[in-house]
Amino acid sequence: MSVEKIKTEEKSLNFLEEIVEEDLASGKYKSIVTRFPPEPNGYLHIGHAKSICLNFGLALKYGGKTNLRFDDTNPVKEDVEYVDSIKEDVKWLGFEWSQELYASDYFDQLYAFAVGLIKKGLAYVDDSTPEEIAAQKGTPTEPGKGNDFRNRSVDENLDLFAKMKAGEFPDGAKVLRAKIDLASPNMQMRDPLMYRIKHAHHHRTGDAWCMYPMYDFAHGQSDSIEHVTHSICTLEFIPHRELYDWFIDKLEIFPSHQYEFSRLNMTYTVMSKRKLLQLVEEKMVDGWNDPRMPTIAGFRRRGYTPESIRLFCEKIGVQKRENLIDLSLLEFCVREDLNRNAVRRMAVLDPVKLVITNYPEGQVEELTGENNPEAEDGGGTRSIPFSKELWIEREDFMEEPPKKFFRLGVGLTVRLKYAYIVKCTGFKKDDAGIVREVYAEYIPESRSGNDTSGISVKGTMHWVNVQNALTAEVRLYDRLFRVENPANEEGDFKEYINPDSLQVLSNVFIEPALGEALPREPYQFLRKGYFCLDENSSSDKLIFNRTVGLKDTWAKEVKKG
Repeated sequence: MSVEKIKTEEKSLNFLEEIVEEDLASGKYKSIVTRFPPEPNGYLHIGHAKSICLNFGLALKYGGKTNLRFDDTNPVKEDVEYVDSIKEDVKWLGFEWSQELYASDYFDQLYAFAVGLIKKGLAYVDDSTPEEIAAQKGTPTEPGKGNDFRNRSVDENLDLFAKMKAGEFPDGAKVLRAKIDLASPNMQMRDPLMYRIKHAHHHRTGDAWCMYPMYDFAHGQSDSIEHVTHSICTLEFIPHRELYDWFIDKLEIFPSHQYEFSRLNMTYTVMSKRKLLQLVEEKMVDGWNDPRMPTIAGFRRRGYTPESIRLFCEKIGVQKRENLIDLSLLEFCVREDLNRNAVRRMAVLDPVKLVITNYPEGQVEELTGENNPEAEDGGGTRSIPFSKELWIEREDFMEEPPKKFFRLGVGLTVRLKYAYIVKCTGFKKDDAGIVREVYAEYIPESRSGNDTSGISVKGTMHWVNVQNALTAEVRLYDRLFRVENPANEEGDFKEYINPDSLQVLSNVFIEPALGEALPREPYQFLRKGYFCLDENSSSDKLIFNRTVGLKDTWAKEVKKG
């Protein structure tokens, strides 16, 4: 979807909003309840942000409430670190949950539900191996076949299930299955697993349980217990809806209803938690919050704002079919936000010295620079020191400039931002032929804000005063993968990691005002992009991360390739 199209689209109700409005208007519900149900087995990514904005956004719009419920039914993969990170992400995005809940809160109730199904002859204990169960289920074109365990009596099943709970069997020895229909065209209905034995310590219930409910059994029933009116899932759960409805019907509990929407797939990244965990564990990135990762924590560390991510989720909308969203749209959204809110500063990333030969030796004058010309209140101003020697970008000087080069070359004039017009008079190289100094003369009557020189120039350059410059490390981040859809490529997805996704510049000169930079405060480095102070920065070592460039340069690079 192009940025141009996004800009002109009129806002209309999505299909979920239409459903909610109809349910409220008909009196089916007096108020709505949604939930965000993450598994605490990794950090949330931008796809989860879409779900968060959708669930919390619906409740906010229609005066309902949203629960944050952790689906903690697999203790082997879960960790308190993930629980804490998820809560931080939801809050950072700007949302507050009605209740903080856990599937483990319902372990006793779920066990009672399972016992109730056994008593109705609708569940049985199966001793088959996973391989045998898979074979017995048949194929999409062939019905499954029952086994002897399916014919166990209610009393035997109750006894065995109680012994499973008591820890009398080893992992994998038995499972509890729903007794539904082995010939169903829906493979999910062919006697799905409800419980499996796992002698594993749980981060909340400790060692109280040695068997845990399967996701498909815990999820729908948890929704029902909480009286969730609109249970919103991604499209891959469409085949599961029939099973959820079957459980609710047989248990005769609150009929929470599931609705499906398309998950977020985005170019130049992966959205699989398993693959993201692989990148972390194999140290191919600097943890879950590496600024190249598509995690919410990664975007936060990189300098993205919650407003920009919410805007992105609003623009991509809610659909019923899968699609691939261009990462450039997310970058467009963050630029839109940062252009309004980022404080302007000057930083020279690839420095070469500019010496103003006719400027008085030892003189330092204080110039005035705008903090943010886009801000409604004007953004205020700051004082910037200026003297004889300045740092400028190496790319802003050319020995033999072409005709339309509006920066420095011998004989060319340019304005120094907030300062004076200067004319290049020469340069000096070292023994290796590298330009080390550029020479220029300034025009005293051309000071910004009080220019009486009458001289017009087409170019403006940023700079930093040598005498007062601070040194910083700057990290330039780019797309993590070099192909648009790494999930569709052959071989190991890690083979497609972009080798230029991180460039570290260790000798960057910044203006003194950046010494007071605050974490998560956005800055625009003039002509260079948007940056933020990294969380590992210190007073001894300032580190800035590039959030995004001023323009979308990737599209041009792709065309070149």
